[in-house]
Amino acid sequence: MTALVVDGLRKEFPQRHGLFARAGAPVRAVDDVSFEIAPGETLGLVGESGCGKSTLARMIMRMIPPTAGAVLVDGQVVATLLPSEVLAYRRKVQMIFQDPYSSLNPRIRAGDLIAEPLRIHRLAKGAAIAARVSELADQVGLAATSLSRFPHEFSGGQRQRIAIARALAVSPQILVADEPVSALDVSVRAQVLNLLADLQAQRQLSYLFISHDIGTVAYLSHRVAVMYLGAIAEIGPAQDVLRRPLHPYTRLLLEAVPVAHPRLRARRREVLRGEPPDAAGPGGQCRFAPRCPMAVERCRTEEPRPRKLGPGRLVACHFAEAMTESPIGVMQ
Repeated sequence: MTALVVDGLRKEFPQRHGLFARAGAPVRAVDDVSFEIAPGETLGLVGESGCGKSTLARMIMRMIPPTAGAVLVDGQVVATLLPSEVLAYRRKVQMIFQDPYSSLNPRIRAGDLIAEPLRIHRLAKGAAIAARVSELADQVGLAATSLSRFPHEFSGGQRQRIAIARALAVSPQILVADEPVSALDVSVRAQVLNLLADLQAQRQLSYLFISHDIGTVAYLSHRVAVMYLGAIAEIGPAQDVLRRPLHPYTRLLLEAVPVAHPRLRARRREVLRGEPPDAAGPGGQCRFAPRCPMAVERCRTEEPRPRKLGPGRLVACHFAEAMTESPIGVMQ
């Protein structure tokens, strides 16, 4: 049983270099991405800024249409939903945005922000709305006495709790969390992550947890997908991917994670160099080849397809079998 299915999803954006210029090659922001998320499971999606993570989230939320492929929830293809069916879909899938400072209307009080989905979806009215808002505030760790305040009167962590309560108001099955803690102070991040973990256990929620920080993803995820230049480089159980990466890009991401043990700090660590190439550039090669320390001629002339290398493990690398050195990851 699956809560969410992403099947061959692709998104291309046209580009022009001037008002009268001929359109160039489209930017492949998301290119043939597929995965599934089970009920109560967290799939962590990690990758550098600009790799297509947020574009993927917006297609799942039906904010932008895909160029090809499909998103399915409860067997329904999201892009083909009728206008009368969209509201019901919004109840199933909710999103937590990156910036709690801009995702909340500054002119609406916290209690009304949480109550708004209840009114839109006609889930409660009158005194029942106030009772439900108070219950949601308590679940996310907000004092009921604070709900008459405006967003600017809360800290960043408290604002994100308001956003989480608002998302939970319609009792969704799936939460798409797009960098939900990256705008918060380090001291607050663990609190919000613990809250998300507790809510998942209580409500059997499914999470697509998006982050550029592989350490944060390791804390919450059951499975991890590593995205590079619009495509999935590696996907598998979190324990496997983060302890024994089979793609050079995943390995270099893990090398960049700070470690506390003096012996591990002292050893020489590889560095991810350079910038990702143009997403509208020529295909027919490994996307990571220009930055990969293992790249050979085959990598520059043949794009690797994802291959199964163990239970639930897919890796898009010609030499994945060679990546079998001792564990280096953040889960040791």
